[in-house]
Amino acid sequence: MSKQTLSFQAEVAQLLHLVTHSLYSNKEIFLRELISNASDACDKLRFEALNDTSLFENAPNLEVRVSFDKEAKTLTIADNGIGMSQQEAIDNLGTIAKSGTREFVKKLSGDQKSDSQLIGQFGVGFYSGFIVADKITVETRRAGAKPEEGVRWVSGGTGDFEVEAINKAQRGTSVILHLRDDAEEFANTYRIKSIIGKYSDHISLPVLMQKEEWDSDKSEYVTKDEWEAVNQASALWARPKKDITPEQYNEFYKQIAYDQADPLAYTHNKVEGNQEYTQLLYIPAHAPMDLWDRQKSAGVKLYVKRVFIMDDAESLMPPYLRFVNGVIDSNDLPLNVSRELLQESRDVKAIREGSTKRVLGMLEELANSEDAAQKEKYAAFYKEFGAVLKEGLGEDFTNRERIAKLARYASTQSDTATVSLSEYKARMKEGQKAIYYLTSETLGTARSSPQLEAFKKKGIEVLLMTDRVDEWTLSFLREFDGTPMQSVAKGAVDLGDLQDEAEKKAAEIAAENFKPVIEKLKEALKDKADDVRVTTRLVDSPACLVVRDGGMSTQLARMLKQAGQAAPDSKPILEVNAEHALAKKLHSLIGTESQFGDLAMILFDQALLAEGGMPDDPAAYVKRVNAMIA
Repeated sequence: MSKQTLSFQAEVAQLLHLVTHSLYSNKEIFLRELISNASDACDKLRFEALNDTSLFENAPNLEVRVSFDKEAKTLTIADNGIGMSQQEAIDNLGTIAKSGTREFVKKLSGDQKSDSQLIGQFGVGFYSGFIVADKITVETRRAGAKPEEGVRWVSGGTGDFEVEAINKAQRGTSVILHLRDDAEEFANTYRIKSIIGKYSDHISLPVLMQKEEWDSDKSEYVTKDEWEAVNQASALWARPKKDITPEQYNEFYKQIAYDQADPLAYTHNKVEGNQEYTQLLYIPAHAPMDLWDRQKSAGVKLYVKRVFIMDDAESLMPPYLRFVNGVIDSNDLPLNVSRELLQESRDVKAIREGSTKRVLGMLEELANSEDAAQKEKYAAFYKEFGAVLKEGLGEDFTNRERIAKLARYASTQSDTATVSLSEYKARMKEGQKAIYYLTSETLGTARSSPQLEAFKKKGIEVLLMTDRVDEWTLSFLREFDGTPMQSVAKGAVDLGDLQDEAEKKAAEIAAENFKPVIEKLKEALKDKADDVRVTTRLVDSPACLVVRDGGMSTQLARMLKQAGQAAPDSKPILEVNAEHALAKKLHSLIGTESQFGDLAMILFDQALLAEGGMPDDPAAYVKRVNAMIA
């Protein structure tokens, strides 16, 4: 292959401009990314060689070598991993997914140190080399290919790159950085060792550098032709917990999660018994950008006997814990395990169940701790991930009770703090037989809902549920700890022992006196309402909408329609406050069909607006209101 000059994909050119002109505050992260790429290349070779040992080419010891040349001002990161073919070099180094670049740009904040941590998160780690280099040369050959099938890739980080064939005796990849004048600090043994110790100490294969010794004649250190490991070269999760510092745990998390912040919590355990495996699992402090993508796999990496098998092993963590990052290393799975085998394996099921319980246990420790700082951590976790965690109420029957205890909701008795179902039960009023709740699109709409009026009057606490997932999960959570869950927007209000006999008698008399109006309302709203009845749930409002017990709420029906899905064509029930002035006005309009009909429609549409809905004909509603005012 003769030398070719090719253009970068437009998104890469945009990215390179950002990298070279914006992200220079924390330059050292380039070495973290390039060593991680080299380690990944070795992992890929180890995995492919399970089925074809000839790929090792008589060099089974995998390693990364870092060297520099002060005279030439170059820094080289070399690995003997899987390497690349000509087309792979063009594809991997010249293009990048558009969405990755777009999301990368969107995340930039203007804080150079913070922004530089984003490198690697969107598959752009290689390009971080241009932070310190004005030219990068990549020499590579794929494992199993002939020496003459080597490839050299060269670019100055502008609009194009060159590719040509070379002879390369050894498999793998060498990335040669031609350092800028302001980056010569990276041609220094001490500086490089300190960066490797900070970011890459956990990598499970040796990172080698040439030894140096002091030459008294020259009064300087001289490089020897002898290599030594400058990292621990052992998997962090395989080390005893007592030998690992919190800082090392945090750095490992940042490495595997591409996160700039420390994790909120982590758990490191070795499980022994029928299955033997080690788990190191982290809960992030902040939600990732793709948290709501249910197709996103969990961020758990699977190893078997320290051999990397796959990223994002979705079979090891349920979808509602997809925010968890970490590593699971099994001693029992076969080394050639595939995604299909993972889905069918009983051993994997046991690992999944054990890891799920471990994560829930970690959350329970935070939630139930008496320590204020731990409680604050759980509050921070729930703010970021609570809605996703609650998906488990409908997905994980085994752990439903544990998840229900971890759930938190807003309440009519608290303007700021959320409450657990256990806390709600502990302060239920004497004679209260249900946990009352209201679902709504926003907290503001919920707090001002007319359906709460009778409960507020009697001081009965109502949970306010505003996450979109709540409507779905409540179809699975029918009771908590033996107490039924009751929506205040479904069915007739029966406060039982909480309502005295005088109130019940007054309600019966009001309903009897209001019968003529109810009959007229049923006729006027026959196309809108399934039924019309007098209510005891209202105090200040004239009317509200409810659905029958077991029926689909109007909010859920709206959400389905917004998502383009079919919703049952069901009508709500209109409940009217017989003591309200508008209700009494209706009574006086029984003989005037037109005015009665207009006020009936206004009453219905206002009830719809109060719960966050929209009248079918907003213009007609405005016209009726204006006519009534005039």
